[in-house]
Amino acid sequence: MTNQNGHHIDRRLSVAPMMDWTDRHCRFFLRLVTPDALLFTEMVTADAIIHGDRERLLGHDTAEHPLALQLGGSDPEKLAKAAKIALDYGFAEINLNVGCPSDRVQSGRFGACLMAEPELVAACCTAMASVTGDFNVPVSVKCRIGIDDMDSETGLDAFTHAVGEAGVTLLYVHARKAWLKGLSPKENRDIPPLDYDRVKRLVGAFPQIDIHINGGIVTLDTVRELAPYFAGMMLGRVAYKTPMMLAHIAHDLFGTAVPNRANIATSMADYANEKTAAGVPLHAITRHMLGLYNGQRGAKLWRRCLGEEARLRSADGGQLIRETATACEAMAAQIAA
Repeated sequence: MTNQNGHHIDRRLSVAPMMDWTDRHCRFFLRLVTPDALLFTEMVTADAIIHGDRERLLGHDTAEHPLALQLGGSDPEKLAKAAKIALDYGFAEINLNVGCPSDRVQSGRFGACLMAEPELVAACCTAMASVTGDFNVPVSVKCRIGIDDMDSETGLDAFTHAVGEAGVTLLYVHARKAWLKGLSPKENRDIPPLDYDRVKRLVGAFPQIDIHINGGIVTLDTVRELAPYFAGMMLGRVAYKTPMMLAHIAHDLFGTAVPNRANIATSMADYANEKTAAGVPLHAITRHMLGLYNGQRGAKLWRRCLGEEARLRSADGGQLIRETATACEAMAAQIAA
């Protein structure tokens, strides 16, 4: 599929939208880790876009492309208005959040609780597609396999049928139920059992929809096991906490070279100098990079310097990144020797 700029979008690998994590600095970093994965913004509510600081909420570096915007909301008119505003920012896709289980999201009548209202979700998707369709920007949905006591067979089928009838051809499915009563958002990421087979059956029932699998994908073995069954893989916390695993998965799927950690650090140092000169706190950038050296000698030094010392730097943060990367590479070289 191509976006409104005529560029082909390969959705076989994507990084999930994660609140407080996948901001513009995180996405710039992840793009250095892999040039191929589709990246997602944090969820942004339709009301925030309509009434808030649009540049702060939607602005980004074009180096982050291809980039999808995830919207939160349940009012078709407001979602359509927000999607129309977002078109000016060059997003490759507009995604509706029907998967987040947090209390705050439920109180706003969006997120996972909307799985109980498939017709409303369909109306929201239809409204957004009415403004994005002419620009070849697809509307997609991210959901769970069910919520609470919903039957994950009939309920998920009914939900998928409704959004499919609304013209949705991209569905990202977290292969766990969300328990809105009794589990915290953190617990909802781990406690409900994964059910990849249920999502495989969904693929068979809805061949006209590209279904992407999400949840529990943390190893290359899992990627290789699941890849033949789905249109794509969506990674979450493993991409954030161990970014070089994301690079290796991208290599496995696309054949692209795994980047050098030191080169990533150098590019982020240049980025940090530019952004801190414009008033961005260094730690707002480096907090997303703490996992770069995970699994390698020097990882502890890297986390300490970029996590603690970065809070004390007000200028020339790029130098801290360069010096720490050099020290980590030297430690790794000693082990290799």
